[in-house]
Amino acid sequence: MQPTWRWFGPQDPVSLEHVKQAGATGVVSALHHLYTGEAWPIDEVRKRKAQIEAAGLTWSVVESIPIHNSIKLRTGPFCHFTDAWKDSLRAIAQGGVKVVCYNFMPVVDWTRTDLRWKLPSTGYALRFDVTDFAAYDLFILRRSKAEKDYSAERIAAARARYEQMTPARRDELEQTIIAGLPGGEGSYDRASLQKRTAEYEGVKPCDLRANLIAFLKEVVPVAEELGVRLAIHPDDPPWSLFGLPRVVSTADDARAILAGIDSQANGLTFCVGSYGARADNDLVAMVREFAPRIHFVHLRQVMREPDGSFYEAEHLNGSSDMVGVISALLREESRRRKCDRPDHEIPMRPDHGHLLADDISRRTNPGYSLIGRLKGLAELRGVIYGLKYADPQLAD
Repeated sequence: MQPTWRWFGPQDPVSLEHVKQAGATGVVSALHHLYTGEAWPIDEVRKRKAQIEAAGLTWSVVESIPIHNSIKLRTGPFCHFTDAWKDSLRAIAQGGVKVVCYNFMPVVDWTRTDLRWKLPSTGYALRFDVTDFAAYDLFILRRSKAEKDYSAERIAAARARYEQMTPARRDELEQTIIAGLPGGEGSYDRASLQKRTAEYEGVKPCDLRANLIAFLKEVVPVAEELGVRLAIHPDDPPWSLFGLPRVVSTADDARAILAGIDSQANGLTFCVGSYGARADNDLVAMVREFAPRIHFVHLRQVMREPDGSFYEAEHLNGSSDMVGVISALLREESRRRKCDRPDHEIPMRPDHGHLLADDISRRTNPGYSLIGRLKGLAELRGVIYGLKYADPQLAD
C-alpha cells in the first residue's frame, strides 16, 4: 500500500518536508481555493503538482472535487456544474493524477460536535456526540419538524443537555457544526443552513441515490476515457443529519452505487472510520466484497459508544478490526499484481490523528495535526510490514 498524506496546499501548517519526514511518499490534495463548483484550470493543477514534486513527493489522489448542490438536487444549473466537474477531471488527468476521491453528502460535509475532546489518557480528539447534535438541531437551530427525527428519549436528553450549556458552549457548538471543517465544501450561518436544508424537504434517500447514479452516468464515461478512477467517500457520520438523506453509509449503499454503473472507473474510498461508526457495518466482509473496486483507503479508527456517539480513537485501538481490514486489502493487492493490474498498489492515508505534544499549542487544522498522524502512519506501516513478514505471499 502506498503511504500518503492529506495536504491542504501552501496554507497548510504541515509542510511537505514534514510530510516526507512522516514516511509518506504520496500526497492527497485538492485546489481548496477553487471550491466553487467551477472547473479547475490546468495551470492551477500543474502548479500544485509542481509544488508537490519539488518536495520529492507524488500527487497520488485528488481529494476532493466538490459537487455543487444543484447536482445533488438535480435542479437549476446542474448541467453547467456537471460539465465543469468533467472539465476538472480532464485537468487532473492532464496533471497525471489517477484517483479522485469525492463525496455526495447533502448540505453538510463531515461533521463533529467537539474539536478538542480530552482523551482519558492523553491528548485531544475529535468527537461526535449524538445528544449534543440533537440539542443543537432542536433547541438552537430550531429546524422545522426536527422533532420527528428523534425519539422521545433523545429529545428529553437533548433538552437537558441544552439547558446545562452555557451561552459560550452553545456558540461553540454551533460554530463547530456549521462553520465547516478542513476539506469540507462550505460553511453556513444559522439562517443559510436553515434555508439550504429546507431545499431538501421531501427528498427521500431513493431520490438522492437516483441523482447520484444520474451524475455518475455522466462522469464515469469521461473518467474511463481519461484513465481516472473515481472513489466515493462514505458519509461521515454514516446516518442522516438535519433530516437530510444520506446514501453512502452502509454495505447496501455501496452495492447500489457499484451496480448502478458497472465500471472499474466507478469505485470506493474505503474509510474505516466512517463506515466503522456504524456497528452494523462488517468492515472486513465489506473489504472482501468490494476489494476490486476500492481505489483509495482512509485507515481511520473510531471508538463507538452505546448511544451512537463516537470519538476518533488511536489507529490500532478502537471499535473496528483495523488489522483485519489491512490484511484483506493486502490480499487484494496481491491478487491485482498477479493479474498485472497497473493499480495494484492502493494509496492509503492515516486520518484524524490526535492532537498531541507540541501540536497542542500550535495552529493546526482540526484532525490534521502533524504528530498524531505521524504516529498513526508509523503504526499502520508497522502492521503492513508485520503482515507481509508473517505471510510472504502478501508481498508477492
